[in-house]
Amino acid sequence: MTSVDVAGLGEKQTGKVRDIYTLGDKRVLITTDRVSAFDSVVGAIPYKGQVLNQLSVWWFKQMEDIVANHLISAPDPNVTLAREADPLPVEIIVRGYITGVTSTSLWTLYNAGERKPYGISLPDGLKKDDPLPEPIITPTTKAEAGQHDERLTRDEILERGIVEPELYKKVEEAAIAVFKRGQEIAQKGGLILVDTKYEFGLIDGELALIDEINTPDSSRFWVAETYGKGEEPENFDKEYLRKWFKSVGYSGDGDIPAIPDEFAAELAGRYIAAYEKLTGETFVPGELPAQPRIQAALAGIAS
Repeated sequence: MTSVDVAGLGEKQTGKVRDIYTLGDKRVLITTDRVSAFDSVVGAIPYKGQVLNQLSVWWFKQMEDIVANHLISAPDPNVTLAREADPLPVEIIVRGYITGVTSTSLWTLYNAGERKPYGISLPDGLKKDDPLPEPIITPTTKAEAGQHDERLTRDEILERGIVEPELYKKVEEAAIAVFKRGQEIAQKGGLILVDTKYEFGLIDGELALIDEINTPDSSRFWVAETYGKGEEPENFDKEYLRKWFKSVGYSGDGDIPAIPDEFAAELAGRYIAAYEKLTGETFVPGELPAQPRIQAALAGIAS
């Protein structure tokens, strides 16, 4: 399901993964099967949208005693009805381990000798994939489509007035608390929540989690039983897809190679496995084709 047009909801906005309709103080978020990498939509994976939507809904309910969120209901497996929010102009990246291979990753910076990446002091002696003494926040700007996020420090956010100090303190406290609970829940499913991205907004002046939460698209998960074996841990996240694209010569420039059906099926299985490990629930595929199902589910909202 790569696109959904729902009659009666007005003009559609199209994000990388979601088709969005705004209805006054509410927002309809339809999570499609589109998948993005290298700041572009690179294909589609069966049932990915349903996994992301249902997993986020599940996670929001696990965290609602820590911080409010935008969820109203999930009228369809691929759809979230959410409260409209005023999003904060930063993305909150929470990291529990020192890892990564990109030029801006925590491990790359640390391995090059930097001991205060993102303005956060780190001790000497850490090795790749080690747990950090405590989870840290490495914020970024929220870039426009096709652009790259800009690294920020806490001091820069406050000095530039991007977020007010008292509000940002609440953001930090909520993000760390949500992340730690996420780690505890993931551990029960045999996974390690390594790092993740959270987005926050204000709803009626109250801080709230928005977008998605602790999904394989927004997070890095390792398989716990493969961690600490001297090799890269097995993972459930988009890095698996990125590595495949790099193996066929694509890193964001030129024509996008088509994802073979067999590999798309394998990726679908990985998303579904992550959902079942995290929630402890059996994944039940939604009825296909999805368009009429979603149209029917939103009929009352559309009218």
